[in-house]
Amino acid sequence: MLTQTSPTLADGTKVADLVNVDTREVQMRTLSDPELYELEMERIFGKTWVFLGHDSEIPNSGDFVVRDMGSDSVLVTRDKSGDVHVLLNVCPHRGMRISTMDAGSTQIHTCIYHGWAFRPNGQFLGAPVEKECMHGKIRTKDELGLKKARVALYGGLIFATWNIDGPSFDEFLGDAKWYYDMLFQRTDRGMEVLGPPQRFIVRANWKAAGEQSAADGYHTLTLHRWLGEVGAYSKKGEGEGAGGDLSPEMYGVEISSPHGHALRCIDLGRKIRRLTGLDPDALSVDEKLEVLPPAGMTKEMVSQLKNNLTEGQLQVQTTMPPQVGGIFPNVLFGFVYIPQADGTALGTMTMHAYVPKGPDKLEFVNWIFAEKDAPPEIREKMLKQTIQLFGTSGMVEQDDSDTWPHMTLAAKGAMGKTMTLKYQAVYETGKPEGWPGPGIVNEGFTKDDTQWHWWLHWRELMTAER
Repeated sequence: MLTQTSPTLADGTKVADLVNVDTREVQMRTLSDPELYELEMERIFGKTWVFLGHDSEIPNSGDFVVRDMGSDSVLVTRDKSGDVHVLLNVCPHRGMRISTMDAGSTQIHTCIYHGWAFRPNGQFLGAPVEKECMHGKIRTKDELGLKKARVALYGGLIFATWNIDGPSFDEFLGDAKWYYDMLFQRTDRGMEVLGPPQRFIVRANWKAAGEQSAADGYHTLTLHRWLGEVGAYSKKGEGEGAGGDLSPEMYGVEISSPHGHALRCIDLGRKIRRLTGLDPDALSVDEKLEVLPPAGMTKEMVSQLKNNLTEGQLQVQTTMPPQVGGIFPNVLFGFVYIPQADGTALGTMTMHAYVPKGPDKLEFVNWIFAEKDAPPEIREKMLKQTIQLFGTSGMVEQDDSDTWPHMTLAAKGAMGKTMTLKYQAVYETGKPEGWPGPGIVNEGFTKDDTQWHWWLHWRELMTAER
């Protein structure tokens, strides 16, 4: 348990008071305040586990990519032993960036300023004109290596933290890991990236996107209404889901986490009925996996699930599988079904990171994945359709990235910053009968609980003892 304190902002406001626990409200100034932003870089991105990419982006010895941990640039490298390292992209000599590129491959990272050289594991090799000992004799070479973060690999996903002695990665995931394993640890060979991530800048505070990634399903009804009105998404006639009505998709199971993680689990039975005409209640677990494999998998890969998932996880996978959610503080993932013109469904696997670039600017980074065992024709379709929907120019992202700047601008107003974000739609249901999974579980129409728990963890970290 973190020891609580409460830093005070320059105007005398306590950070703890920005989140009203009793009324479930958050002051809008949290989406624009520069002083808060600096505290977040230290207390959130400087302390918690941050997602940086996937190990298939650096498959070979010497490969590296440059990413951001909050306001710090880092090198994500692979050494000759195959180990992955995350290194502060700052030369310990005079503070120059070691790499000014986005990616590359080298066994020696050389600073362009004075030529100090480092191995992919951060070890300092030396400085030019060795006989003159230009690195001095006050510090040993071992003391002059690049600053190293603590690294965790999870299903190939690369996470890192500067909190070297803090909670383990498993502790960070908590109960949510049981569900994340169904997405990231479900196959024998795992997944890989389909090319480098897409990136674009949004003039918005990172939390406007981050809190939405905490499983906000409600906005789909209005912001993404077109999903029920055009193409293969539309359904003419009468009954559930007809006439562009997306409200049936708002019912399901949602998992909250004290660590701010969140998942939306959507009824698979509705999709089976709609796509196949079969009655899901009359199908066994194996039969449901056969007629509608998990998003991103083919029928030929389904047998691998039993190698990697428990009976309880298979039960959830064939009734209310997790499809959309977030990993605190700034990650959204989507393992969703895209209806096809021929009446079938194509699975998509994508992850977004909302990288803070200032109080009113974020970088949207989008990774697209496929299972390593997926056939080439499926991978190609997944890549194309994911880009069209969830990529930097995707139709869904055009909607979402339009709202966040407006929220950030409103939070700068003299009156706007005094308004509050409200999370007062509260679940009163609890978990479904016989639900096998852990966590804070509720069923029914989507509510605000997952996002509220995101803000509670933000508050916990922002007010923790340094």
